[in-house]
Amino acid sequence: MEHIRTPKVENVRLIDRLTPRKSVVGTLYLSSTHTIFVENSDARKETWVLHSLVGSIERPPTTPSGSTLIIRCKNVQVYQLLLPQEKDCMDIQASLTRLSRPERYGELFCFSYQPNMDKEEREKAWRFLDLRAEFNRMGIPSNLWHITPANHEYRVCDTYPSELYVPKSATPAIIVGSSKFRSRGRLPVLSYFHRDTSAAVCRSSQPLSGFSARSPEDEQMLQAIMKSNPASEYMYVVDTRPKLNAVANRAAGKGYENEDHYTNIRLHFIGIENIHVMRNSQQKLIDVGDLRSPSMGDFLWGLENSGWLKHIKAVLDAGVFIAKAVAEEGVSVLVHCSDGWDRTAQACSVASVLLEPYYRTIKGLMVLIEKDWVSFGHKFSHRYAHLDGDPKEVSPVMDQFLECVWQLMEQFPCAFEFNERFLLQLHTHIHSCQYGNFICNSQKERRDLRICERTHSVWPHLWENRVEYLNPLYRSDHGQSKGILRPITTPYCFKFWKAMYSPAERGVALRQSPSDCLTAVREESQQLEEELSSHQEVPRETDAEQETCSAGGEEDEHGDEEEERSD
Repeated sequence: MEHIRTPKVENVRLIDRLTPRKSVVGTLYLSSTHTIFVENSDARKETWVLHSLVGSIERPPTTPSGSTLIIRCKNVQVYQLLLPQEKDCMDIQASLTRLSRPERYGELFCFSYQPNMDKEEREKAWRFLDLRAEFNRMGIPSNLWHITPANHEYRVCDTYPSELYVPKSATPAIIVGSSKFRSRGRLPVLSYFHRDTSAAVCRSSQPLSGFSARSPEDEQMLQAIMKSNPASEYMYVVDTRPKLNAVANRAAGKGYENEDHYTNIRLHFIGIENIHVMRNSQQKLIDVGDLRSPSMGDFLWGLENSGWLKHIKAVLDAGVFIAKAVAEEGVSVLVHCSDGWDRTAQACSVASVLLEPYYRTIKGLMVLIEKDWVSFGHKFSHRYAHLDGDPKEVSPVMDQFLECVWQLMEQFPCAFEFNERFLLQLHTHIHSCQYGNFICNSQKERRDLRICERTHSVWPHLWENRVEYLNPLYRSDHGQSKGILRPITTPYCFKFWKAMYSPAERGVALRQSPSDCLTAVREESQQLEEELSSHQEVPRETDAEQETCSAGGEEDEHGDEEEERSD
């Protein structure tokens, strides 16, 4: 609260940026966690903006009508306020700037958020997802793969999870030696196992190969991965970077695998650009979505100039290559980029969605994100600016994965149990810091900060509200819901995700999506069918009553005749 200069400002105007004439007057409040606008109307409608979602605050020059404040959020929502006094506007801007850029983890909203839940319920919520059970579902451990104790207490790699799955033939010496030869100690370990072909998707960081360095232990580790798939005589090494970038890294003592040193590997470069290119590309895309009334030419030029869909295609192409190698060729794949926590996570998780129908369900996608992103050390706090830090570390890596899933949903509308709203909610929670799941940059950091004891988990919250996220077109027995997905990745198949990047459309998508309309139609059709069935039963009952009456009438006639005879 000490950072709030002005807690309340009256006669503030909230301006509709698409139709400025639709502005409403109300009172603006500043709390330690939210900016709240309350309309003066009888309805007293409230608009709440979480400070951790605020990306930037702009203050254009003052006009005779007042001072304008534009709040741009990380989930692409934009709020424009008109304050009567310039001093109040400056105070609100200064307060919001500080409140939206916390300097310590303890200032984040998740540490003060207290839902109605006791300690036992919170502990149970953190156990909602079990990654060991997920590997068991894949058939791991097996006679060829097992959990190694090498990373207990994060001794080998402090950005990896403590439980790592490696080939049984990889000795402790091989594991440690391979770790020393990989950037940040991120050695090759199992990410996904395909039961049908016994092929594996493994992940790591780049080798410290330089121009000529080599590591016998690292070469033996890759050999062990290949031999853990008895049906294949070679394996792919997928370097997700452009080859030019990987070559440039050799000057810094890093680089990529030398096929002369690693026997039976096939090196394949994908060409996904680095975090800086992606950050600039997304900003250009947001600028396109922020245009009020663009001409078709302006929109198409802006979309092309951003390069965003080209990057989405590159990520999806990486997943397609890996999925085909595993499911169709039966060949294991090692995936890496520079440090193995950005492009590597994208490629492995997209491939998993293509390969595994389970990951196309609500809970399955939660498990996948927990495994390949949270557990394996994606730098959430750096990439999404949870704390005030280096802006060059910010990049929409996870946003791109969510968009790849959305692009797949557009091509395979019956293959996914969840709808668009589920992806948008995930996107918001990654930025919001309301829950502890996406705080910090590694499992070790979350343990040291006692995240499970001090914050709450988002997964049970999303699961309890899963009815809102169901896709009415999904059928578990549908052809699209089984086996591998084979998307078309030619340029004309990619779409602009307006619900994500157009502020007005995002609000509509969260309130009512096409799937909501379809669900309503389906429910109404079911109700009409029930009413029709009930109406069809009425004539049957009437016919039965008439038959009974007719039979009774005949009996009465026979009775009268008998009485006459007796008389």
